[in-house]
Amino acid sequence: QVQLVESGGGLVQPGGSLRLSCAASRSVFSINTMGWYRQAPGKQRELVAGVTRGGSTNYADFVKGRFTISRDNAKNTVALQMNSLKPEATAVYYCHADRVTITAGDRWFEVWGQGTLVTVSS
Repeated sequence: QVQLVESGGGLVQPGGSLRLSCAASRSVFSINTMGWYRQAPGKQRELVAGVTRGGSTNYADFVKGRFTISRDNAKNTVALQMNSLKPEATAVYYCHADRVTITAGDRWFEVWGQGTLVTVSS
């Protein structure tokens, strides 16, 4: 039905920046919350940042002031600007869309992207 396509991961030095992007593979009627999660080796997946359709944002404490999430409702895209990256940010980053409906009145569902690897290392 709908896929989330991520891009922008890669290798960056400590203190550097990366921008992750995520786009829905087709047009949809509505997406409630879009966000980014990450999973480091041997750890559970955790929320990094989220943004509602109305523009309200929330951030994990460990990224506040350094990461910025943004969203384009018309294009069904979400981006994560990551600055002042630290080695502990190394993880696979997943895009997530919650309460997705294809057409008005449809049952909603959630979608996960395939993940993009971010490595912070010198």
